[in-house]
Order: sequence, then C-alpha cells, then structure tokens
Amino acid sequence: MRKTSVILLFCVIFGLLTSASAQDKPRIGVLRFTNHTHAGWWHGTAGTELQDMLTSELASKKTFQVLERKEIDAVFGEQKLSESGLVDEATKVNLGKIKGAKYLVSGTVSAFEEDTSGSGSGFGFMGFSIGKDQKKAYIAVDLKVISVETAEIIDSRTVEATADSGGLSVSGSLFGLSGSKSSQAKTPTGKVIRGCIIEIADYLQCSLIKGRDDACMKEYEAKEAKRREKTKKSIQLE
Repeated sequence: MRKTSVILLFCVIFGLLTSASAQDKPRIGVLRFTNHTHAGWWHGTAGTELQDMLTSELASKKTFQVLERKEIDAVFGEQKLSESGLVDEATKVNLGKIKGAKYLVSGTVSAFEEDTSGSGSGFGFMGFSIGKDQKKAYIAVDLKVISVETAEIIDSRTVEATADSGGLSVSGSLFGLSGSKSSQAKTPTGKVIRGCIIEIADYLQCSLIKGRDDACMKEYEAKEAKRREKTKKSIQLE
C-alpha cells in the first residue's frame, strides 16, 4: 500500500513538473510570409507554404508552444460542430480553450537571386561537349518577433542563406543530328529556402529560449556584423 502511494505521489509530481514545463514554453504563432522581390518561384500560395514550413520546424524543436493560425477556421468549425448536439458528449470539446499567442513571427523575403555565380568545366568528344554546371541561389528574409500584448517589435533580424547545386550537361551534334540535355541533381532554390527556414527556427530558439546572454547569440551577432559589412562594401556611400 505504501509502495503504491509513493508511485502515485511520484506520478502526480511528474505531471505537475511536466505541466509547468509546458507552461514555460513561449506561445508562438507564425504569420503568412510576404515577398518584396521578383522571385520566379513566388506564387499565390508561397506565403502560406513558408508559413507552414516554419511552423513545422518550430514545432519539431519541442521548445515552443506553437499555435496553429492558418487553420483556425477549421478549429472553429470543429468546436461549433461539438456544440451542435451531434457529437457524443464523451468526446465533445469545450469552447474558450484556444490558447493565445505571446509572440507572433513575421517574415518578409527581401532579396532573392538565382545563378548568382556559375562555372562550367568539361571536355569535347566527336562534336559533343560534356561538362558540369554549377548554380547558386541566395535568399534573405527580414524577420520580426512581435509582442501580442504590446504590439512592440521585440526582436528583428535579417537571415540569409545560400545554396548551390551541380549537374551534368551534354550538347553538340553528330552526323547532322544535334541536341542538348541537362540534368540537375538538386535545385538550389529549394535547398536555399529550406536552409533559410531552418536558420530562422534556430535563431528563434536562441533568442527566445536560450536568451541574449547565451553563446549562440554571439554567433548570430557575428553573422549580422559580417552581413552589414558586406552590404556596406557593395554600395557607394557619400
């Protein structure tokens, strides 16, 4: 009996600690991304696709309470159905339990370049040229963290990423026939977008979870200083 009581007490304490730990996690929601570039891959749903990617990446870290905002209408619909009397009382949900976000994250694609650098190498044989193409893509996202309580921007950062890929290209003619074929192993655009989303999630974990005094923030400050210096060198200031 005493052993059972000890086990029950342990379970209660563990449950309370787990609950407290969950409450300590920042409640965060991700807004739809916007675009200030002429990127060819951007289309009508790209903003919500990036929103979904970042939401999933943050949720996978297990350090945030990530709140779904894109599907909020579906949540409301399910709650209304629960209150309609058509749902079993044992499985119905209670209204007024949706958690509010403490922070909202917004992202704006402020720069995108594709094929920013390229090189090719290869050889020729019987009228055909065989070579390897190198392509590169670059993206920059202006990130903002907004306090829901005060509407104040509590953090902002420009996050950059680059990616490259290579492929085999064959072109030329033989006996009056001509043609060309190129096969890319991986597209740099997809890689650079995914890499940028991962970098954003890592930064948010550093900033909102570990804090500004953590060593990880020094690494991001160094990246920011390098980015600013590179930008200054690329323009002519009076």
